[in-house]
Amino acid sequence: MKLTVVGCSGSFPSADSACSCYLIEAEGYRLLLDMGNGALGELQKYVGLYDIDAIALSHLHPDHCIDMCGYFVARYYRHEGGRCDPVPVYGPEGTEHRLTTAYDDTPTEKSMSEVFDFHTLISGDTFRLGPFTVTAGRVTHPVETFGFRVEHAGRVFCYSGDSGRCDSLAQLAADADLFLCEASFTYGKENLPEVHLNGRQAGECAERAGAERLVLTHIPPWTDAQVNLCDAKAVFDGPVELARPGAVYEV
Repeated sequence: MKLTVVGCSGSFPSADSACSCYLIEAEGYRLLLDMGNGALGELQKYVGLYDIDAIALSHLHPDHCIDMCGYFVARYYRHEGGRCDPVPVYGPEGTEHRLTTAYDDTPTEKSMSEVFDFHTLISGDTFRLGPFTVTAGRVTHPVETFGFRVEHAGRVFCYSGDSGRCDSLAQLAADADLFLCEASFTYGKENLPEVHLNGRQAGECAERAGAERLVLTHIPPWTDAQVNLCDAKAVFDGPVELARPGAVYEV
């Protein structure tokens, strides 16, 4: 599997990065995880707009899904070759309604389903997307949110989505070769345990899960990423680094 970080800023785009968006590729199949603010423009650096095979949205906060509205326009009004065939989109309950309302405030309109084939995620479900086996697990966040475990050829990649501390995240990341984990908060500063993780908690989760490698992501512009990196390294024995736009990982 190949992971490309399209965007990794938390809450809103930074001067250097779009919000959450990650491209997973294997055997010519392209799976996109999340499409937050600014991601659609950055995505075109790494893949053609019409070459995405499936999309999975962790949750419906704008920094994880709002550029789906622009992607709808690109697929619906494509000038060459006519309208695109529907691409599978997996998301929490109400994904179609949320995106349709964000786009044109007509929640009964069904035009999005002409280019997106919507599927509702259920915690614990495992399904096939091309060569990938994907497991969705509910994690702790103020809205319904899923982390994803993606398996291919005996290798495991886990993406946390947005999550506070919870047993389900460590289970989802069990023995992962690469664990892409959010670390939005600063240890000893914010105390909102069911909203986001800090760097230390991300490291603790990776250690508990037995992950081989940890990459910290979704760090907002107001958080000192180097502090979170040091906090994670203090409690996790494996290699730790910060996600950065354009970074490529072989899993």
